Amino acid sequence: MKTSVTPAPAKKVGFTEATIQLFERTIPDPFVLAILITAVVGALALIFGPHASVDRLVTGWYKGFFGILTFAFQITLVLVTGHAFAHAPPVQRVFKGLISIARTPVQAAALTFLLVAIASFFNWGLGLVVSALLAREVAKRMKVDFAWIVAAGFSGWVVWASGISSSIALAQSTAGSAMNVVQKVTGTVLPFGDTVFTRFNLVPTVAMMIVMPFVLAWLKPSDENAVVLDTTLHPDPPVRQKPQGPLSFAKWLEHSWIGSAFIGVLGVALLVYTRYEHVAFSGVNAVIFVMFIAGIVLHGYPLAYADAVKNAAKQTGSMMLQYPLYGGIMGMMDATGLPDVISHFFIAISNAHTLPFWSYICSLIVTFFIPSGGGHWAVQGPFVVPAAVALHASVPATTMAVAMGEQVSNMMQPFWAAPVVAMAGIGVQRVLGFTVVTFLVGLVIYGAAMLFLV
Repeated sequence: MKTSVTPAPAKKVGFTEATIQLFERTIPDPFVLAILITAVVGALALIFGPHASVDRLVTGWYKGFFGILTFAFQITLVLVTGHAFAHAPPVQRVFKGLISIARTPVQAAALTFLLVAIASFFNWGLGLVVSALLAREVAKRMKVDFAWIVAAGFSGWVVWASGISSSIALAQSTAGSAMNVVQKVTGTVLPFGDTVFTRFNLVPTVAMMIVMPFVLAWLKPSDENAVVLDTTLHPDPPVRQKPQGPLSFAKWLEHSWIGSAFIGVLGVALLVYTRYEHVAFSGVNAVIFVMFIAGIVLHGYPLAYADAVKNAAKQTGSMMLQYPLYGGIMGMMDATGLPDVISHFFIAISNAHTLPFWSYICSLIVTFFIPSGGGHWAVQGPFVVPAAVALHASVPATTMAVAMGEQVSNMMQPFWAAPVVAMAGIGVQRVLGFTVVTFLVGLVIYGAAMLFLV
């Protein structure tokens, strides 16, 4: 007797799952992608560059490859110092104490998002680490879908490039920086008062902080579908302990508070000196300096801070590989005049009012291929700034439009989600399934700001 078997219904693939599968199948590792982009830009420069020649292309690539190293190391230190600061015991106690206020999963998600957003506004490296820290802390306190709470934390990172550690805003505020395209084109430096602390930047950032907690509550999976954290498979990293018993002089010095206190006093003295002697203290170096001083003091003794920096350095490998290549791309474009050609395209489709918006749309697309703010700016900055000058558009708004597109598209970019989910102990696909909604919300809010607030 034959038995009939009813075929199982085809599994429906939702929008978020389909989007993630598309990126996984079509976008290679960011370093491989940087090599591919180098080849594509090189070919375009030879074909369309008004000053194109093989000699100019190769020498421009070499010059740009090394010309970006100072900026690359500075941005790497922004990540490292923020990462190390986040692992200081007092900082972790503060964030754990704040998250303990939440009594329900929805409250925890909202508070996690807001705390990460505030941290990311001040230092994007700090925000990344805090998002993983808070997600794990919430998962240990209550039953909650772990991917959803990790996504709540990572969504808070959506404001990082609008903050004071934004690699794009920092570069334009640092005189003489190799990445200060605005200064190269216009001869002026953009202070934070013209970029970060403006209506067109702060209003959408605050709007994201208001809207996203409600969106996260709507996204919450039902309790029966929740995938909780298994702390036996993903235990917390061990806490460093001071050695017990008699110590040699070297060991005593390594674990003494004296070295950290000495650096702290030097740092405070310099800050006081800059205040009263009007010494320049701004840009990327100021952010690094403050995070370094605060980190070494809060860790309590020098060796603890050194270990925290070593752990943070593990996250910088991709940046060190990619930045020289993006500097080389910038060098090829400069040497052949390709930015002038692209800027003329933007001039043709834009006017003084709409250029920031079209720069934002372009940035959303570029970020999928170049997921690093500084590397992104090395490619897009050289053609949007000249276009802004030619159209008499707002140079600060056009600059921040690139930063806004970067941070919004990061919500669908596995490159930056990867270290967060690694620290949290979960796969990236399910997290991005939630943050695609953050991407859509940010797409509308920041896009509207570029159209109506500039």
